[in-house]
Amino acid sequence: MSDANGGIDGPHQDQPLVTAGTELGDATAAVILVHGRGATARSIVQMGREVHREGVALLAPQAERNEWYPNSFLAPVESNEPGRSSGLRAIRDAIETATDAGIPTERVLVLGFSQGACLASEFVARNPRRYGGLAALSGGLIGDEIEAEDYTDTDGDLDGTPAFLGCSDVDPHIPEGRVHETARVLEALNADVTERIYEGMGHGVNEDELETVAELVAELVSASQ
Repeated sequence: MSDANGGIDGPHQDQPLVTAGTELGDATAAVILVHGRGATARSIVQMGREVHREGVALLAPQAERNEWYPNSFLAPVESNEPGRSSGLRAIRDAIETATDAGIPTERVLVLGFSQGACLASEFVARNPRRYGGLAALSGGLIGDEIEAEDYTDTDGDLDGTPAFLGCSDVDPHIPEGRVHETARVLEALNADVTERIYEGMGHGVNEDELETVAELVAELVSASQ
C-alpha cells in the first residue's frame, strides 16, 4: 500500500516507536531521532538526551534488524527498496504521532546519524514544508545520482527551515561531494542551510555538532513560548 509521501507498508511498520524526554502530552516540541545502520532507536535516544530541553519529546522509530535499507545510500534507489520507502514512512508516522498530540510541524526537528541522516534528509527534501529543523549528521540524499529537479518539482518548499549538515572530509561512507549536493537541493527548497565539513574526523559525531543541535532544540522551545 503506497501513500502520497512515497512511503509504503513495509519491513519497518511493525517496529516500535521509542519515546523519551518530556511526555508527549506535556510537550510543546519534538525531535524525531533516526538511528544508523547496526544501531537502535534506544541508542540514538541517548544522543537525544544530550541535547534535550524541558518541554521536548524524543521520538525514535526502530528499523527492522537495525537496518533501514540493505545497500549503500549511493546505490540506485531501486536496490534499497522496500526498506528506503518503509523508512520514510516510519519518519512520517513519527511526525504524525507528534502532530496528533498537538505539536505543529514547525516545532518538530528531524535528526539522523549516518544511514539515519540519509533517510532524514531524504524525507525532509521529499516532503517540503516548514519544520522545526533538520540535522543530518554524516549523511546525505539517497541515490546513485542526485537531480535537483526530482526534489524541487513541487508546489511546496521548506519555508526557511533551519538545516544543519555536518560531516567529515574523509568519512569512509559519506563522500564530501554528496553533502554539498544535499545542501544545494535543500537551499533550492528554501531551507536555511548550515554546512560544516570537519577535517579528519572520520565517521562519527563531535562536540560542535552536538552543540549546534542543542541550539536548534533550544530554539524549538523558545518558539513555543
